[in-house]
Amino acid sequence: MQQPQQPLGLPALRDIVLVGGGHTHVGVLKRFAMKPEPGVRLTVICRDTHTPYSGMLPGYVAGHYTYDDVHIDLRRLAEYAGARFFRDEAIGIDHDAQTVLCRSRPPVPYDWMSINIGSTPSVNSVSGAGEHAVPVKPIHQFNDRWQRLLERLSHPHTGHHPGQTRVAVVGGGAGGVELLLAMQYRLSNELSAQARDPSELRFSLFTRGAQILPTHNPRVRAHFQATLKQRGVEVHTATDVVGVEAGRLQAADGSWHAADEIVWVTNAGGAAWLRDTRLALDDDGFIQVGDTLQSLSDPRVFAAGDIASQVNHPREKAGVFAVRQGPPLADNLRAAVTGRPLSPYRPQAKWLALISTGDRHAVASRGGLFLAGDWVWRWKDGIDRRFMAKFNDLPPMEEGAMRAPRASRVVLDEEENAQAISAIAMRCGGCGAKVGASVLSRALSTLQPVERDEVLVGLHAPDDAAVVRVPPGKDVVHTVDFFRAFIDDPYVFGKVAANHALGDIFAMGAEAQTATAVATVPQGLEAKVEDTVYQMMRGAVEVLNEAGCTLVGGHTGEGSELALGFAVNGLIDAGGASDSPTGKAILTKGGLRPGQALILTKPMGTGTLFAAHARLGARGRWIDAALESMCQSNRQGASCLREHGATACTDLTGFGLLGHLVEMTRPSGVDAELDLTALPLLEGAEETVAAGILSSLQPANVRLRRAIHDQAAWVDHPRYPLLFDPQTAGGLLASVPAERAESCLAALHAQGYARAAIIGRVLEPGDALEPIHLKG
Repeated sequence: MQQPQQPLGLPALRDIVLVGGGHTHVGVLKRFAMKPEPGVRLTVICRDTHTPYSGMLPGYVAGHYTYDDVHIDLRRLAEYAGARFFRDEAIGIDHDAQTVLCRSRPPVPYDWMSINIGSTPSVNSVSGAGEHAVPVKPIHQFNDRWQRLLERLSHPHTGHHPGQTRVAVVGGGAGGVELLLAMQYRLSNELSAQARDPSELRFSLFTRGAQILPTHNPRVRAHFQATLKQRGVEVHTATDVVGVEAGRLQAADGSWHAADEIVWVTNAGGAAWLRDTRLALDDDGFIQVGDTLQSLSDPRVFAAGDIASQVNHPREKAGVFAVRQGPPLADNLRAAVTGRPLSPYRPQAKWLALISTGDRHAVASRGGLFLAGDWVWRWKDGIDRRFMAKFNDLPPMEEGAMRAPRASRVVLDEEENAQAISAIAMRCGGCGAKVGASVLSRALSTLQPVERDEVLVGLHAPDDAAVVRVPPGKDVVHTVDFFRAFIDDPYVFGKVAANHALGDIFAMGAEAQTATAVATVPQGLEAKVEDTVYQMMRGAVEVLNEAGCTLVGGHTGEGSELALGFAVNGLIDAGGASDSPTGKAILTKGGLRPGQALILTKPMGTGTLFAAHARLGARGRWIDAALESMCQSNRQGASCLREHGATACTDLTGFGLLGHLVEMTRPSGVDAELDLTALPLLEGAEETVAAGILSSLQPANVRLRRAIHDQAAWVDHPRYPLLFDPQTAGGLLASVPAERAESCLAALHAQGYARAAIIGRVLEPGDALEPIHLKG
């Protein structure tokens, strides 16, 4: 099949920003994936890479499903749809500037925006609930607490008190009842598996209503009342919880009820940050929208799912409505961006609810309909799995499978139209394909590079070139790096690119002084190019500033792909040769000494993981962890290695572990031994290598296999291919005295290099030509 991605050759003309990864937005992504809109760029902003499907949460809690069964991989789905994925959390809207304000990144511009962030139980409306109760949403926080509860029950010596465990659920709707029964079923099974008495568990349900499941018919309520009674659950109806303390909760009548775990499934409301926007909200903080799902107060903002309140068609908060809103929201966003009329959406008046009872049994409820049985659970299970398959079972990407460009239907004004034609047309190149001066100056005007006294002429007073003084007693270390973007987030790419370039400076034992940037940016509307440059350089400058490195200038040109590099200058004590008694020794590659331990400060696997990501073969959380590692600076690690007597060091980059180690053994005149079982690997790297997904640089690196002694004996080892995996912003590979290796490792762990490991040792040169020996 032809892959659904943004057509090549078309610049981004309009931005649709999707805030949140709820059920509606995954439907929007899939719809745009199957029919891309030329010139329209989608961006997803979501804190969670794996977004949960609420309909399967009780089954997950009950133990019927795995984590991946009930979560949609949002990063992977966005990649499939040709959308950008920004892992962050929205905290506000600048309506005038048309930007989404985020917690930990620069504002994200939008032309049209949609919000689908769900609802949040309002625990803060009850005294103490915010500190002592666990809201079921956001689900990732509930899941963390749930996993800790399972751990405590499985290992009662880890702080769990002897005797009964009392669990209280506040909320008598379908969500609260279903979750309680799921928790009871799972925890009882866990205790039985340990030959313990399930009666150690006591469950209570609290609801302010006169009856449970108030929106369902009497037969449904009767069935669940009987189920709760049969399973020994204490049901407290007409009981308003007004206070929560550690280990207990208080009812409005003044009575106290003991509870070790309190789960809050009631009083849902909108996110607090929405109150500081111009969006019209209802009394519970939900965004008021009209029939087209547009905000009543800002037509450029849409909302759907639980966070939206459709004023002409009020409905109960239920996942079915969020799912059904996906197609009409996608169609109206497409209509808005192409200047066509929007269509009204009227939600159904009745809907089918399938509510499980913890075990593989469920109840069907719709109006007056009541059905119950194991077969209903199997029916529900089939519906849920088919729904999830639509978003998780995606065909692998094939290279060169992008659709041919089609004419854009986006409505542009006269100036934008001229810019778009210029962006698509062949540039003359006579100006060096530079980005326009006004675009560049605006993009860089708000950046604030760290100041250094040695910088005489820099960005603070731009000229033809920077002028930098070398302090007395210092030598200068020069390096340069440049590579194209491998992710669709320019801010994070900027951070990684800067870290990658600084790695050589730190590996030499130097401090970073100044950097000059060179970048290429795809052509497009000036506003879009300006934001891309700003986002990328903002990420880079944050990293450079943290390293005390001043950005003093650069060059930005137009190209087919986003790319960024830096020429970096560093400073080191003058006369710092490896045997010099004056000043600190330079850490070169040739300082390996027999008997030393080899330490690697960060895990490997970026090459195979991002090759897999491009082919939809990597889980989103694997990419998250890889990016987090790549954004970690090597600065502190280098200092730690020096303090523990390191005599040789290099940063792991494109040549892979084997290539860089050979670069160290040759000038050192030694052999080295690597323990394959000790290699720290990024999560997922072994899986993607086992699937045969390798970086395009891997074949060139594999040519160095002749440096491995008895190479044929190791080719079938599952970790063997990772010796050749090219790294981006990888860790430091260094040799330290064996007697100091463990203390060095402990210090690295304390400084945040949690995966640092001793991976081998330096050997005396042997008789064999091959310097690298493997074990494990």
